[in-house]
Amino acid sequence: MSTVQVPAEQRFVLSCIDWPSYVAFADLLGERHVRVTYRRGVMELMTLSPEHERTKHLLAALVGVVTEEMDIDIAGYGSMTCRREDLEQGFEPDECYWIANEARVRGRDDIDFEVDPPPDLAIEVEVNRSALDRLALYARMGVPEVWRWDGQAVRVHLLTPNGDYHESPRSLALPFLPVMELVRFVAMVGTMSQTKVLRAFRAWVQQQMAQGWKAPPPPP
Repeated sequence: MSTVQVPAEQRFVLSCIDWPSYVAFADLLGERHVRVTYRRGVMELMTLSPEHERTKHLLAALVGVVTEEMDIDIAGYGSMTCRREDLEQGFEPDECYWIANEARVRGRDDIDFEVDPPPDLAIEVEVNRSALDRLALYARMGVPEVWRWDGQAVRVHLLTPNGDYHESPRSLALPFLPVMELVRFVAMVGTMSQTKVLRAFRAWVQQQMAQGWKAPPPPP
């Protein structure tokens, strides 16, 4: 008997899929652990690995700690489906947040991406690279900032007036936070429980605040 090694994440790409078929198929999947990405007739299905889910959960928890400690209003919508029929595209970020525009979506379950502002920040965990250009999807949606985790580092991408992204050393949504510091805390999970990692991160944030970290002023 031989053992077959199954990839941690698998991707399937289907072509010539019209918009109604994409919507019906994605809705049929519901809460199953399959990510569906669609752009102009091409649909990608991706299964999610334990590494992918563990990392996205930890990054979301770290964002939660820093915004809580600094009393920054934030609306986290996780992996909600972001669809725009006029752009013929739909996708699910790993995590997404309204920060500058938090008040505009506070408590709402009826966000319309053709009318309402896009998330201020999205997080992408890329254990394996998508067959579709996901940054292009975010750019067309007008998402100002995307963090991409490639298993080794977090890279910050900011949307330019030209409609593409450039890599930045600092976050726009959380400008006081050295985003690369997150790598150090994510790596700690190899030797510490998530609870202890979050406790260590909270202590570090409190220390930075004592040394002069300041939250950005609220939007006008």
